[in-house]
Amino acid sequence: MTDQLPRREATEREAKALTHPLRLRILRLCWQHELTNKQLADRLDRDPGTVLYHVRQLADAGLLEPAPVRTGDSGALEKPYRARARSWWLDDPPGTGAEAAFAPVDAFGEELRAAGPASVKTFARFALHLSAEDAAELGRRIQAVLDDYLATDDERRDQPAHGGLVVLHELAE
Repeated sequence: MTDQLPRREATEREAKALTHPLRLRILRLCWQHELTNKQLADRLDRDPGTVLYHVRQLADAGLLEPAPVRTGDSGALEKPYRARARSWWLDDPPGTGAEAAFAPVDAFGEELRAAGPASVKTFARFALHLSAEDAAELGRRIQAVLDDYLATDDERRDQPAHGGLVVLHELAE
């Protein structure tokens, strides 16, 4: 088993930046490829001004950074962005609220719709009766599997990128 990736509490600025589904999608896209604001707007089917606002929020929080300027297909200079880290584990500060909890779920839904139904490799929806200790153990075990794959991800960069989302929640009565 590999060492776990560092886990820390998000700063207030990071936490705020991560509460919007569009910003999470921008981060995911810039994790996969260095993209310009126009390329992001085209891929996300959004207005470039709206995308630039969110790009700036991510850059101000230190989650996105400018990549080296490059020459585009038309010969014009392009200013792409890239995610600063391929993976990180940030815990929301106490009292962050529902917006932060639901943003990853909303972003994931949008990513999945953009990728199409044929992109789904595994799907598991479940309901279990768990004590608080059992739920914590299940979370630790899932995290350990993810940590193992994340720690060796650079060895598989020639393979297709896969995304996923694991949410363990207590069901409403």
